[in-house]
Amino acid sequence: MVRNILIFLLVAIGTFVIDQNLKIMAMDAVNGVEYMTIVKGACIDLELHYNRGVAFSLLAFLGDNLKWLQLVMILGIIVFVFYEGYLKKYAFAIGLIVGGALGNLYDRFVHQGVVDYVAWHCGFNFAVFNYADVMIDLGVAIILLISYLDYKREKRGV
Repeated sequence: MVRNILIFLLVAIGTFVIDQNLKIMAMDAVNGVEYMTIVKGACIDLELHYNRGVAFSLLAFLGDNLKWLQLVMILGIIVFVFYEGYLKKYAFAIGLIVGGALGNLYDRFVHQGVVDYVAWHCGFNFAVFNYADVMIDLGVAIILLISYLDYKREKRGV
């Protein structure tokens, strides 16, 4: 179990540190101007945005209360994960999810919104997102993949 906790902590801290450094680079590139394009690309633009809501700016109307609600939810998830023993099987994936969640939560307390900087527009316009968002999605995808493979293994009787 100590090994799993160590993996979880290292991945969470690493994800948080990388996320914050990328956000600092994005903010430094525009010299304090909000909502500015940094680099224009064929499919991806680097644009600085401060998302005051959650995915696709939902719940922005909650204002400052959103960060406190998110803090309680993240702490609740961490307690649940430890209590239920999910760290034993998903330490790496949960580290990605928690590191990304804490990176975005930190932004809410320090920058009054999540710092987003990657705008996808290849074939369709998508939401602007950041490294933390990608790591959260990757963590969820890893958990789903492991669960699916376990299900297939159990179904075959292996």
